[in-house]
Amino acid sequence: MKKEYLIYKLSDEVKESCKIDNELFSKYGVKRGLRNEDGTGVLVGLTNIGNVVGYDIDPDKGLVPIEGKLFYRGYELDDLVSPLLKEKRFGFEEIAYLILSGKLPDQEELAAFRELIYDNMPLDHKMLVHIIDLEGSNIMNILSRSVLEMYTFDPNPDDISRDNLMRQSIELIARFPTIIAYAYNIYRHTQHGRSLHIRHPKDNLCLAENFLYMLKMNYTELEARMLDLLLIIQAEHGGGNNSTFTVRVTSSTRTDTYSSIAAGIGSLKGPLHGGANIKVINMFHHLKTQIKDWTDVDEIDTYLNRMLNKEAYDKSGLIYGIGHAVYTKSDPRAVELKKLAGELAKEKGREEEYNFLRLLEQEAIKCISQRRKTSKPICSNVDFYSGFVYEMIGLPVEIYTPIFAMARIVGWTAHRIEELNFEGRRIIRPAYKNILEPKIYVPLANR
Repeated sequence: MKKEYLIYKLSDEVKESCKIDNELFSKYGVKRGLRNEDGTGVLVGLTNIGNVVGYDIDPDKGLVPIEGKLFYRGYELDDLVSPLLKEKRFGFEEIAYLILSGKLPDQEELAAFRELIYDNMPLDHKMLVHIIDLEGSNIMNILSRSVLEMYTFDPNPDDISRDNLMRQSIELIARFPTIIAYAYNIYRHTQHGRSLHIRHPKDNLCLAENFLYMLKMNYTELEARMLDLLLIIQAEHGGGNNSTFTVRVTSSTRTDTYSSIAAGIGSLKGPLHGGANIKVINMFHHLKTQIKDWTDVDEIDTYLNRMLNKEAYDKSGLIYGIGHAVYTKSDPRAVELKKLAGELAKEKGREEEYNFLRLLEQEAIKCISQRRKTSKPICSNVDFYSGFVYEMIGLPVEIYTPIFAMARIVGWTAHRIEELNFEGRRIIRPAYKNILEPKIYVPLANR
């Protein structure tokens, strides 16, 4: 038998062996996707870090939709973000301190933390050479491999004491921007023949500013503030999101920090998780060309319904960026993002596109709701706007998802520390029921 044919034969056999009757999931009470029948997540743990709220639970009515809320260590996101926007100051380091420690820093603590982050941003020569050697087209893969390589440079990589976990967490938070910026510049050099620039971080810049400086050198203050806001609103999203849960599952085995974080990166890379903003921006580019009048509601509705009918765009039947597993009436991250996005669109002369995106959001929600014939509301999620905002800042699409990781590393490390430091911790080990009947072994000569 030819080896090439065997691959297709094995694949065909797998197709048969993977079949499971859908009725069996109900029969055995299986929570597919770790979801309950009403769409809520199965409760698998407790946390003091983040809280994602999209509905109330009424004993008589069941799930009651409400405006979405996101809490970091008990503080509502809007209460943390509004003062930063009002005072026009950068806040990612302040929020990172809060998520890691559980308390808001005072001015002295914040200044020391900022300095600690900056001290850990530069990469030593061996690490830099390693990234240069990792040329490739996918920055998330380079980020994952670079994180695993950090294990070899860590003098105490397997120590899971609280002090060592905090040291590793701060180093990861500080070095993600540097790794991503360098990886993209190397990608641009090797794939597109552009000049290679390796700029070292500056001590008078915050993390968001340093990232933009290392990536493209020139940026406006509003661009930096916009990126800072994006990092804040994506820094944490509870323990149940796929990548954070992945970090907690792997951490429960007491594996090293770098292996656990690399697993989280792999999870976030998926198009149903961190890669969703690319789906949205590609869809937006398509709609800009297909819809002639960006203010015509009837033309917009007609095309969106064609998409839902699987007749247009990628024929998936989906409008990307609409809907969320938890949020119902609104995604608070999208709400915060829109506050500054309009200001940035005005600076960039892209107000017409921004208004078109707002109208698409409104009509997409309406078209989907009409088809569902249900009173349960749906909303746009953060991905609906984040790709457009990244584009206005001048960031390449190849690093949209890596920037998500650059933010979420804060939540990942906080959850890893919590997973390894609460009393009574156990390895996370859910069950799968095998539904095959026992088989009789047949000797090789008789098969």
